[in-house]
Amino acid sequence: MKLASIDITLFVVYVVALVGIAWWVSREKQGHQKDTNDYFLAGSSLPWWAIGASLIAANISAEQIIGMSGSGYQLGLAIASYEWMAAITLLIVGKFFLPIFLKHKIYTMPQFLEQRYDHRVRKVMAIFWLGVYVFVNLTAVLWLGALAINTIAGVDMVYGMMFLGLFSLTYSLYGGLKAVALTDIIQVVLLVIGGLFLSYTALNLISDGNGAIQGFVDLTNKLPEKFDMILSEDNPHYMDLPGISVLIGGMWIMNLSYWGFNQYIIQRTLAAKSVQEAQKGIAFAAFLKLLMPLIVVLPGIAAVLIVPDLAKPDQAYPSLMTLMPVGLKGIIFAALVAAIVSSLASMTNSVSTIFTMDLYKDKRPNESQQHYVKVGRIVSLVALIIAMVVAKPLLGNFDQAFQYIQEFTGFFTPGICALFVLGMFWKKTTANGGLLAALGSFVLSIAFRQFWPELPFIDRVGLVFLLCIALAVVVSLLEKKGVSENAVDLNEVQFKTTSGFNVASIAVVILTAAFYITWW
Repeated sequence: MKLASIDITLFVVYVVALVGIAWWVSREKQGHQKDTNDYFLAGSSLPWWAIGASLIAANISAEQIIGMSGSGYQLGLAIASYEWMAAITLLIVGKFFLPIFLKHKIYTMPQFLEQRYDHRVRKVMAIFWLGVYVFVNLTAVLWLGALAINTIAGVDMVYGMMFLGLFSLTYSLYGGLKAVALTDIIQVVLLVIGGLFLSYTALNLISDGNGAIQGFVDLTNKLPEKFDMILSEDNPHYMDLPGISVLIGGMWIMNLSYWGFNQYIIQRTLAAKSVQEAQKGIAFAAFLKLLMPLIVVLPGIAAVLIVPDLAKPDQAYPSLMTLMPVGLKGIIFAALVAAIVSSLASMTNSVSTIFTMDLYKDKRPNESQQHYVKVGRIVSLVALIIAMVVAKPLLGNFDQAFQYIQEFTGFFTPGICALFVLGMFWKKTTANGGLLAALGSFVLSIAFRQFWPELPFIDRVGLVFLLCIALAVVVSLLEKKGVSENAVDLNEVQFKTTSGFNVASIAVVILTAAFYITWW
């Protein structure tokens, strides 16, 4: 299939405009050269709207749009739990975690771990995150993004990945986080508009032109099983989303780890003007998360009726895009690419931040600020090249990439969450205890997967988290060191939030509860 001339024109206008705006916002005053704070933390100057938009733009990418639509096609609305529960998770991060991180004035998550524990913990986790970002996250975004471009425009997968990588580097390599975050508001607006157009058009097709509302009614009537939020044990997809334990178990650990301790997500909040500004951005992002299932899950469910005979679930979203009218297709295509390149830019910037600030600078501490910025740019380029090379061997044979990513990260998430939560809120946690919890997570997860295969992976995440907590507590108590000299002094942290943040939090909780009650 080929895009029409008007679709191509709209897409080219978007590409040129984004690159131009990115370079414009990245310009420096005459005589000033970018230092590490400018490049990696946007000069600690991000406003709330940029933070909120950038959080969503970094999160919603190919593996989210293509992958979650595929899961919507396969599982139904239940997969929206990842989105709606994330909205509440964001508020927890803004209220309890963010004030601690900003007080420590950190560039990276490993840097916080060194301040709280020791140098070993920082190194181990820095190397771990670099591996995950390059070999899991970047590869997934590139592969699924290229798959979408191949389905819609007929572009070869290799050329599609090369285009996405080059595009993301063109607008982000020079400006760093500032270029990424300040252009993400454009990306998010385009993503929301394009996604809503696609959902509307799909529902209108289902209703034979009688409107989206009638289409939604028809969809729920024809596929009632796709609108069960809490799956029963006899559901064929119970292993992916195990009933009520989704609400009270391991998904909280997955979400807290992703939104609270994940470098390429939390980095934009570390670049805020102030704690209050970051919290406003997080509240903005929480409301956007409530909207996301309408954009990334509903099209997948609609595809069951519109294109019922797909070879793979992950083809649902790209297949729907091929059915869109001329002109609209160009906007939706630009929205999809916007989400992809924004996440690529965020991930490569975080890879370069961790490598430069946590590993390279430790070996060569006396280099100039401009030298570290140069190293960061080189690392961004190298990370993308590696991801392109390994993408097909790693992901070419998976039907549902989103579920694959969740399964893989679930091996490590419980230990990471235990490491941070205990480090922040239990003063007696020792470096050995925290490190053993982090490393033990993988061993325990593999053991449960091998010897208790019928245990759903979300339940496994919750159980392993509790065991990691217990392991860290026992080891820390056996060392008999008492309160750690590096412990976080919670009395010095300002946890009080503004009335605006509190009202927003109540509204998000009420809306989330209403969604679950409606489609329980």
